[in-house]
Amino acid sequence: MRYQKGHREETRRHIIDVAGRRFRQDGIAAAGVAGLMADAGLTNGAFYTHFESKEDLVRQTLDTMRANAGGATVQAIRDGAPPEIWLRRYLSPSHRDNPGGGCVAAALSAEIARHPEETRDAFRAACDEFVGQIADSLPAGTPAVRRATAQALYGLMIGTLQLARVIGPGNESDAILENGVRAGLLMIGG
Repeated sequence: MRYQKGHREETRRHIIDVAGRRFRQDGIAAAGVAGLMADAGLTNGAFYTHFESKEDLVRQTLDTMRANAGGATVQAIRDGAPPEIWLRRYLSPSHRDNPGGGCVAAALSAEIARHPEETRDAFRAACDEFVGQIADSLPAGTPAVRRATAQALYGLMIGTLQLARVIGPGNESDAILENGVRAGLLMIGG
């Protein structure tokens, strides 16, 4: 059967989209190739037409998610929203409750730390890009001070979201998110 021009690339992108959601939702180790391909509506054999290995899929997924980063937090930063707005978007109950569509770092950082250097480099590039966006949005300080604050702030955001997810929906988790916002604002000086 002949496919239209671009079908192969469209299929590859579809697999990456499915993998991105599943990796963030279930973790990389828990998302097997057979399950990913079934979710994508494809056979296991089609996987190796597009990727050398599962690790290759992980790297390509990280690269694609970085290139397409545009969630509510990123959009608020790009729109010039004050830090409290984008902190609240990141540290929100909806972000806590939907890891499959949320921040890659909050969902996968502990797991990525155990992957090969090439995969960690792809992850690091995404984190560096987001830290740069945070630094550029901060109201005061030299570029080096803003960068250092952004790194610490991003670590606080990731850790707060992870802890809130562990606790699960409810008053205690909501308080963790709110306290993370307050701590972030103190770091920024607001």
